[in-house]
Amino acid sequence: MSFTQRVNRKTIISILVSAALLSAGCQQEEENQETQDVVEQEQAAVDSAVSKEQSIKQQEEATPGMLFDKITTTLFAARPMDATMYGVSQEVAGGYYQDKLPDYSPAAEKALRQGLRHYADQLATLKSDTVQGEENRQVVIDLAHYYSGDKKFDIGFIDGWMGHSPFIVSQINGPAIDVPNLLQNNHPIKNEKNAKDYLVRLQSMGEMMESVKAKVLADADKGWVPPKVIINGALNFLNGFIAAEPEKHALVTNLQSKLDKLDIPSEQKEKMMFDAVSITKTTIYPAYKNLAMVMEDLLEKAPEESGIWAQPDGAEFYRYAVSELGDTDLTPEEVHQIGLDEVERISAEMDAILKSEGYDKGTVGERMASLNDEERFIYEDSDEGRKKLLNDLNGMLADINEVMPTRFATIPPYDVEIRRIPVERQDGAPGGQYTPPPLDGSEPGVYWINLKDMKANPNFDLKTLTYHEANPGHHWQIALNMAQESLPLIRRIAPYNAYVEGWALYSELVAWEMGMYKDDPYGDLGRLKAELFRAVRLVVDTGLHHKKWTREQAIQYMSEKTGSAKSSVVSEIERYMVWPGQALGYKLGMLNIVEQREKAKEELGEAFDIKEFHDLVLLGGAVPMSVLNDKIAAWIESKKPKY
Repeated sequence: MSFTQRVNRKTIISILVSAALLSAGCQQEEENQETQDVVEQEQAAVDSAVSKEQSIKQQEEATPGMLFDKITTTLFAARPMDATMYGVSQEVAGGYYQDKLPDYSPAAEKALRQGLRHYADQLATLKSDTVQGEENRQVVIDLAHYYSGDKKFDIGFIDGWMGHSPFIVSQINGPAIDVPNLLQNNHPIKNEKNAKDYLVRLQSMGEMMESVKAKVLADADKGWVPPKVIINGALNFLNGFIAAEPEKHALVTNLQSKLDKLDIPSEQKEKMMFDAVSITKTTIYPAYKNLAMVMEDLLEKAPEESGIWAQPDGAEFYRYAVSELGDTDLTPEEVHQIGLDEVERISAEMDAILKSEGYDKGTVGERMASLNDEERFIYEDSDEGRKKLLNDLNGMLADINEVMPTRFATIPPYDVEIRRIPVERQDGAPGGQYTPPPLDGSEPGVYWINLKDMKANPNFDLKTLTYHEANPGHHWQIALNMAQESLPLIRRIAPYNAYVEGWALYSELVAWEMGMYKDDPYGDLGRLKAELFRAVRLVVDTGLHHKKWTREQAIQYMSEKTGSAKSSVVSEIERYMVWPGQALGYKLGMLNIVEQREKAKEELGEAFDIKEFHDLVLLGGAVPMSVLNDKIAAWIESKKPKY
């Protein structure tokens, strides 16, 4: 239903109700109720007639392109911070959005999901005359369902990256974390208007946090409460977020640093900074404190169990998550076994390298853990050590950029930068992550690295992390995807988990094939360790959510198999607890891409061109694996000799 339609219906309701109240006068309460009942019956009839008429009219007039736009606008209108991140037009976002924050109330979340499903249903009744048009139609329908989540579960919230996320408050994501992060890193402050919009958004954080609280409580009423350890992690963030004096808060200092670069009168800057501190103190801090109190109260109801299976009908939700985020028809049991097999295979390869370097005692995990304790591999835990690490990462990125043309024909038009994850977010954040640039390229994509625990960043791990997050991994793929202007906008930002994470893991293999680990056995160990980590994820994710493992069991298994720093393992396991199924996309996606490449090589022989294959996979945008596989099959057929 459009905004205009909702306004019209509200107007009809208002007129009818007002008429009823006036005619009722001073009659008895029972008569008032009877009148109200009549009004409601009349309104139901009006709603039904209007709905049918509008539905018929929309069916007659709708085209795939129009519905692509409606789905895109529905999404961005509900998520104005995502609109800011991508820098979309006002038309695409449904109006001016740079001064708006999202509404996560139960009613707003329901409206978003229903709106997306409505347009997807309309799109499903249409056809396209071209192969590309039909692919667009099918993928956009799939994206609309991705963003509308599982119909059977109205809990959680729709995350712009991960789709249906079961807990709106956690230690790693959700509006309380993501919105301040986007405000600091993506809200433009290049003129006075931008700065005023920023202040409006700061003021709106109180209302947004109220909507988050309402969703938390609504989900709790249905029995959906995060595990105790996750609530405690969330409390660490919520309380830490308001620990600094308001004038020193990151949201305030961010504004100050950007205002310093603007050519506006100093008295205006001072007034803006006064307002920012005041809003932080009187609106933002109380809102976070209030949400923290709600989460503390929920500790009593929170399950001790770690897996999503402990939530109401949680096993069914996990099956949905496996199929959606793992992009597979495999059962959780089958995925678990694939993980065990891959752990065994990769461990054997690591064992051979370790023995060749003189490490032959203990398990692979124990030997890798011992490497973490060697000073030659660890950066100093200081500002200087962190600066050197960042400088080394930039050198690694420059090195691989020089050889990218040996495997890739098309270069993305967007830049990428390497930055440290802010201190206030580092406790619950992963080791590395990526955020895309806006569509106009006015800002770069960012590869973030967590520098909380320097021991968690041995230098032999860093090449692989850089290739995964930047080039040829996330930045390369996402930037190329965004650059495909012939695709519908919603496809240019498609976040298919198995495709996106599968590509990034596949990129680590491609970097090895490009010679980036030549004469670097420890770097190659880091690569295999990263792949082992992803194989272990198959085991622990299904272990937690299907086999009912405890958090401690999962931590022990991952620690023993990978030898990773304990701090890293704990945050990883707690991440999987919050994001059931997300960790499956890496290995399952990679295995599929490698399998498809090997199939193409076998069938095409000398006609196989790796650059052409990579263009095929990347330039069509992120898609479900079934669509990708069909495209590769068609490409193989097109390249076979015709006799």
